[in-house]
Amino acid sequence: MSIKKNLFITAQYLLPHHLLSRLIGFAAECRAPWFKDRLIGWFAKQYQVNMSEAEVEDLTAYEHFNAFFTRALKDGARPLDNTEGSILCPADGAISQLGKIEHGRVFQAKGHSFSVTELLGGDSARAEPFMGGEFATVYLSPKDYHRVHMPLTGTLREMVYVPGRLFSVNQTTAENVPELFARNERVVCTFDTERGPMAVVLVGAMIVASIETVFAGLVTPPKRALKTVRYDESSRQPIVLERGAELGRFKLGSTAIVLFGPEQVQWAAELGETSPVRMGQQLALPRQ
Repeated sequence: MSIKKNLFITAQYLLPHHLLSRLIGFAAECRAPWFKDRLIGWFAKQYQVNMSEAEVEDLTAYEHFNAFFTRALKDGARPLDNTEGSILCPADGAISQLGKIEHGRVFQAKGHSFSVTELLGGDSARAEPFMGGEFATVYLSPKDYHRVHMPLTGTLREMVYVPGRLFSVNQTTAENVPELFARNERVVCTFDTERGPMAVVLVGAMIVASIETVFAGLVTPPKRALKTVRYDESSRQPIVLERGAELGRFKLGSTAIVLFGPEQVQWAAELGETSPVRMGQQLALPRQ
């Protein structure tokens, strides 16, 4: 590993992750025009954000940076794949990895994997339906649309907030930080679908100010303790989210991981590591 990469990884362990992220979160909510307009303008230029597809194209019209970052898109900007049975990609970005869950572990990068049980909050009963199943990890870059949508219509069973670190998420950290996605702060949403149980995991990262869901609002940053909320009929009125509907959003973004049980889905043949993806395109088909 180069000296530059070595210093970057060392800094990941030494930096005060949550303090830094919360301070940036406060700045991202600043409404002062002299500050937020400069920040938004710089960011849009630096990362070549395509504002022509945004519902609001005027950069100065956003009340603060977070409103810009989680911007809505124009109708039709992300058409949903209409192939029968098609499972949709939940977010814009690039495929980090996808494949089979083997021996209870998810492949992260060469030489690294992480435990499904730990990813889902440490409950073996919650993880059991996904053993031997399939996973897809989608990395959202700064320029991407940062709302996460439903791959399939599902009835929400449970939401779990899992406290953790906030390592940066990129190729360098994936290759050098063991158990990266099972160490970072995350929100686990499990659904019942026509393809059996499905989990969508929203993983936080360095300077991710917060994670929201459409059914619980702001989930992070809360008190940093494991929290489980059940949504089955015995607990509260069930929540059903349609295929393609918004599930949640990142205020400064990271990674979404989708899990299915064994023999349920077959990933699209053209997708592999680093493949660019857009929300709504075909991610998988039902396994025959």
